[in-house]
Amino acid sequence: MSQINKVLVANRGEIAIRIMRTCRELDIETVAVYSEADRTSLHVRYAHEAYLIGKAPSSESYLNIEKIIAVAKNCGADAIHPGYGFLSENARFAQRCMEEGIIFIGPTPDVIVQMGDKIQAREAMRKAGIPVVPGTEGAISSEEEALAVIKEIGVPVMIKASAGGGGKGMRLVKKEEEIVSAVRAARSEAKAAFGDDAVYIEKYITSPHHIEFQILADQHGNAVHLFERECSVQRRHQKMIEETPSPLMTGELRQQMGKAAVEAAKTVKYVGAGTIEFLVDNNLNYYFLEMNTRLQVEHPITERVTGVDLVKQQIKIAEGRKLEFTQEELIQKGHAIECRIYAEDSDNNFMPSAGKIYKISEPLGLGVRTDGYVYEGYEIPIYYDSMISKLIVWGNTRDEAIRRMRRALYEYKITGVKTSIKFLERIMNNKNFIRGNYDTHFIEKHQEELLSNESCEDCDDMVIIAAFIDYLDKLGTTEKNLKEFAPAQSRWKKIPFMNHF
Repeated sequence: MSQINKVLVANRGEIAIRIMRTCRELDIETVAVYSEADRTSLHVRYAHEAYLIGKAPSSESYLNIEKIIAVAKNCGADAIHPGYGFLSENARFAQRCMEEGIIFIGPTPDVIVQMGDKIQAREAMRKAGIPVVPGTEGAISSEEEALAVIKEIGVPVMIKASAGGGGKGMRLVKKEEEIVSAVRAARSEAKAAFGDDAVYIEKYITSPHHIEFQILADQHGNAVHLFERECSVQRRHQKMIEETPSPLMTGELRQQMGKAAVEAAKTVKYVGAGTIEFLVDNNLNYYFLEMNTRLQVEHPITERVTGVDLVKQQIKIAEGRKLEFTQEELIQKGHAIECRIYAEDSDNNFMPSAGKIYKISEPLGLGVRTDGYVYEGYEIPIYYDSMISKLIVWGNTRDEAIRRMRRALYEYKITGVKTSIKFLERIMNNKNFIRGNYDTHFIEKHQEELLSNESCEDCDDMVIIAAFIDYLDKLGTTEKNLKEFAPAQSRWKKIPFMNHF
């Protein structure tokens, strides 16, 4: 059993800070790495030590394996936590850590390879007796094969990249005559995104629910699941809202899927925290979708209903310790919801909104948690994902959790950049969401009402006015100070009734 004393977090933003918080509770020193664009990022300030690793593009910094390994060796870090994204599911990175005698807080390289290849993963699950979506057993070798498959299983079908993720290399085919062009397009996109053009076909589930099970497995053959998360509120295959328990779930289905998730982990000899993702149809038939061999963005809602710190468990598992609990000892208490706060303009095709944060007021109160990394005066860089925070709430019931989320979103104020907050508020007030009547097409089906601008422009104006008045009050309304504030002032001048300032 190894004792971890110093952890390098090979990531940035909110997940880097979240990992470092647990490390501090465990009296473990933390090391931040950062790009030139992240010199002023909060994770750099929070860590015990911080080191510059390259220019702003992630290919020259957060994806540079050798630079990160060199920093870990030079500063004496005995472990690396990859967070999620970037190198978190990179088998070569895990292998390099192993070669240098650095503990990789995650699964072994061979498991990352096996489960990262969706074709291999499907085959492993099929052999384990876990239901998979009907489709090809391997990569499509030719367009003729694709035509034969689609005739056999019928339309609609999904073409998916074997090495895919984030919706890249995916195409929905509704007509047989579209199959050839769709395969070519998916292959081209997969090659550009992942360096691998292998694609496969699976039957398209018409109204699917995206439900995932959190699992933990130690080095001694023990594995448990920590129940499900409903992740069906998605835009372009990217999750926006997650909740647990799932409003779709029954006790019997939870037991069946949880057992399948644990079996999936044991089948591939998984070690660490991971997620087994399923599609569930309207008849409550479930199918293995994929496995994420890392911590998930939405892990806080599982922590909230189980009381288990998943990062702490990851570290203890990496040290060689046995799981601290059995499946029977794990229970769900209450209901938790997470909303992802993006710096983007939902009324302009969700375009990213990089820029400077002028004012920020985060929600507080019973059952509210915010995992973020921005602060007043911080300038959001253009180089990385636009998610700036995660808002998590808990309630005794789903209804209480929804009401608490509405209140928390109302309190959450950010000026200087556009955010997804009002879009998320509309979802929380949508009757179908409130009833739990939704699937992965929810946003698409309700796009018109969710993108409504009714009364929101005035709300934005009032927030900007309040921030401006507060700023002038603190600064003093001298002519010199107003001139220094000209860039921001010009933005407020666009509001008709602000012209007298």
